Amino acid sequence: MEQLLEIEHLKKYFSGQKAVDDISFSIAKGSVFGLLGPNGAGKTTLLRMITGIFYPDEGSIRLNGQPFDPLRDNAQIGYMPEERGLYKKMKIGEQVLYLSQLKGLSRKEALQSTKEWFVKFQMESWWNKKVEDLSKGMSQKLQFVTTVMHRPRLIILDEPFSGLDPVNANLIKDEIFRLAKDGATIIFSTHRMEQVEEICDHIILVNKGKKILDGSVGQVKQDFKQHIFQIGFQQPVLAEHTAIHLFDLLHASDHQLQVRINDGYTSNDVLQFFISKGLTITSFQEVLPSLNDIFIQLVQGTPESRQFHNTI
Repeated sequence: MEQLLEIEHLKKYFSGQKAVDDISFSIAKGSVFGLLGPNGAGKTTLLRMITGIFYPDEGSIRLNGQPFDPLRDNAQIGYMPEERGLYKKMKIGEQVLYLSQLKGLSRKEALQSTKEWFVKFQMESWWNKKVEDLSKGMSQKLQFVTTVMHRPRLIILDEPFSGLDPVNANLIKDEIFRLAKDGATIIFSTHRMEQVEEICDHIILVNKGKKILDGSVGQVKQDFKQHIFQIGFQQPVLAEHTAIHLFDLLHASDHQLQVRINDGYTSNDVLQFFISKGLTITSFQEVLPSLNDIFIQLVQGTPESRQFHNTI
């Protein structure tokens, strides 16, 4: 796929400390890309270099095939930082028009786009309110609108669902999918792994300034699978059916088992074993790890994570 953003060997130092340490990755056009990592991992510094707030000490950034120029490319980017940056005393309608024009829209274009977004997000009555009068969730919706209304090619969302109720969180989520479908490329940074699994195509995990994982969500989960299977049966399962060298029993109920298949054996071996015992199998599915489990495993530095890290 054609790449919108290409990061090569990016480094950033503060007082001799490496905040970003030789990170490289690329993001395809129209994708939703998850940037993950614990607090202090270097995510914010990385985002600030991508938006031109910080300059890298080493490495390069290419946007749409060209070396990134913050002055030239500013209008192509929409950035919603975790620390919200709206003017609290300014009327909301005037503020949105002002920020849109800073991104290159004419006043007429800004007014049209503002009205469309205010109707879509049911914000028509907010025009003469001030930001300080809004709840956290309302401020979040407003910040999202100011981020995307100039139709940027690259949209960066840092914890976009913070403070939102489920209804408005779904509203923002639907817009993220629509914007990506319409060709925008989205970087989504969050600590909520379930949101990443639901929204992102591809993820990168950084820790202590380094990239420790990079891949599609589906492939990452496949790479970390542990050959665990959930098996359902028509008949009750007896203890004698689980005392077998093919697998380790993880959990059991009358009609269901969860097992980890031992090295040297396959899922077909397990199926054949239960069939040979006269059991009727009603379901048989592999249990893949969640991104949250993978995140914890890698960040805590388990032996499995160190082995994986040495291969990338």
